Amino acid sequence: MTDTGPERPEQQIGGGLLEPGKNNLQLIYVLYLIGLAIGVSALVGVVIAYINRGKAGGWVETHYDWAIRTFWLALLYSLISTLLMIVGIGVVLILVVAVWVVVRCIIGLQAAARGEAIKNPKSWII
Repeated sequence: MTDTGPERPEQQIGGGLLEPGKNNLQLIYVLYLIGLAIGVSALVGVVIAYINRGKAGGWVETHYDWAIRTFWLALLYSLISTLLMIVGIGVVLILVVAVWVVVRCIIGLQAAARGEAIKNPKSWII
């Protein structure tokens, strides 16, 4: 008889990339980061987040709210920055938006790796 040992935490809460859980969250955050270069991957990430929101519960739910909010706020801030390019400040603001997205994704990745909830998933900033 073989003993495989105790289940790892990521197996207890969704082990697959498309199942709600830690691996799925990490995939979404990575898609957002890739989305800075290839925009369509961020769209794929938000669709995955919407599909899995409400399925996992607990700390994972805060991440889905955070990820969905990150997408929509980044889109809003990018549109505002694009409009402000007319007066010149938009170029700087679009860089600020990119840094903001990277920071939110890093916060999410670190919290997901530790199995912790996002403290304020409804935040507009960080």
